Amino acid sequence: MGLKIQVLASGSKGNCIWICSERTQILIDAGLSGAEITRRLNKAGGNPRKLEGILVSHEHRDHVNSLGILSRRYDLPVLINQDTLSSLPPKIAPFSQTFIFKTGNTFKFGDLHIHPFSIPHDASDPVGFIIKENNNSVGICTDLGMATKLIVNYLKSCNVLVLESNHDPDLLINGPYPWELKKRISSKHGHLSNIDAVELAELVYHSDLKYLVLAHLSETNNHPKIVEALFAEARQRNEWSNLKVEVSTQNIVGKPIIL
Repeated sequence: MGLKIQVLASGSKGNCIWICSERTQILIDAGLSGAEITRRLNKAGGNPRKLEGILVSHEHRDHVNSLGILSRRYDLPVLINQDTLSSLPPKIAPFSQTFIFKTGNTFKFGDLHIHPFSIPHDASDPVGFIIKENNNSVGICTDLGMATKLIVNYLKSCNVLVLESNHDPDLLINGPYPWELKKRISSKHGHLSNIDAVELAELVYHSDLKYLVLAHLSETNNHPKIVEALFAEARQRNEWSNLKVEVSTQNIVGKPIIL
C-alpha cells in the first residue's frame, strides 16, 4: 500500500478524513464528536491508538469539534498554523502536543510530505493540503470561495483530489437561509458551488488524476444526485474515462481509496 484515503465525514455538521501510508496514519480535521470519529474510524478498519496526529485546515467548529478530546485521549500531536491555533473556539484546547506549521512551507511528518497552501475562506488562515508519499499525491481542497491560480497549480499534481462541491446556486438562493448567510456562502470567501467545482476539476484534470471525491455538500442547498449528474456530464464531455468520481456525504463513511 502506498497511500490510503477515506472520508469519514463531510458536510456542515462535521468533517474528518483518514489518511494512511506504510508508516504514518493521520486525521485531517476532527469535526464530529470524539466518540463518533472513533466509531467511524473503527468501522473503516482503523484504530485511533495507531494514529500519529491530527492535521487542521481551519478553526471552524465543524472541523475542530473534538480536536482537543482526541489529542488528549490518544496522546496525538495537533498539526496547525499559529493563526488557526489562536482563533480556535473556546474549550477546544488544550492538546497533548502541538506542532506549528507555516502556511506555504512543506514539512515532513512520518513518511508524509505535507504542503499547506492558502485558500480563500472566512477563517483566520485557512489552508488546503497536498500530501505526498513517494510518487503518490493527494489534494485536500474544501471550504473555499474561489480557486486562485496558485490553488489550480497545486491541484494539477494530484493523483487523488478531495474537492468541495458545496451548493447548487438555485437551491441556495431560493432556500431557507437568511440573506446574509446566502451572501457569505456564495462569496469569494465562502464555499464553491457545484458549477465552480466542475470548472475547477476541468482546469486541474490530467491523465494521472485517478480519483475525484466531491465533498462538503450542503444538506440544505445541495443533493448528491445533483452533483453526480453534473459530474457525469463533465466526465462524458471531457472524456475522463480513467477518472473515478465519488460523492461523500455527512452520515456515511466513504469508500477507501488506495494508491
